[in-house]
Amino acid sequence: MNVEWVEVPGGTCVFGDKARQIKVSTLLWTRTPITHAQLRGERGGERALHPVTSLSHAQAAEIAETLGGRLPTSVEWEWMAGGSARRRWPWGDQEWTPERANLRGSGVDTTSPVDAHPAGATPEGLLDVAGNVWEWTARSTMGNGAVLRGGSYASPPLYARTTFLNAAPAELASPGIGLRVVRRP
Repeated sequence: MNVEWVEVPGGTCVFGDKARQIKVSTLLWTRTPITHAQLRGERGGERALHPVTSLSHAQAAEIAETLGGRLPTSVEWEWMAGGSARRRWPWGDQEWTPERANLRGSGVDTTSPVDAHPAGATPEGLLDVAGNVWEWTARSTMGNGAVLRGGSYASPPLYARTTFLNAAPAELASPGIGLRVVRRP
């Protein structure tokens, strides 16, 4: 499995609407959401570089463990996406354009290859943090749900902002939900 890890230095995340200050450790993140090529070793095929989707929360957590990591917490995800500057978008504060992320209005009604939007990278070089697929996090919600971050190809741009969070039933296996893996250095 060819997974590329990117170090994101830790710091203090000013989290959520209440701007709570929460310490976040330095972590290694998968550069992209996990793809079919990374998970199944598919080298060719038109979907090899597309994110793996239609996984329940438990399946995503199992894959993360198999890859030597875990699902990120919601706070860790927000820190990775927005950094100490609290960027509105993973790439900065410039408004969304179709070159930056696969979101509703980009003319694509399904997932795209994870390397298709380099203009939307974080300063550390993480790709597809906004759009393409929602990403499961480790944070659970009431009613057996889990927090999702990042928005998907079917989401309006607002949902891809670094502070926006969503939730879904943990058993939901949607074509718009994938995963990114995190681990300690």
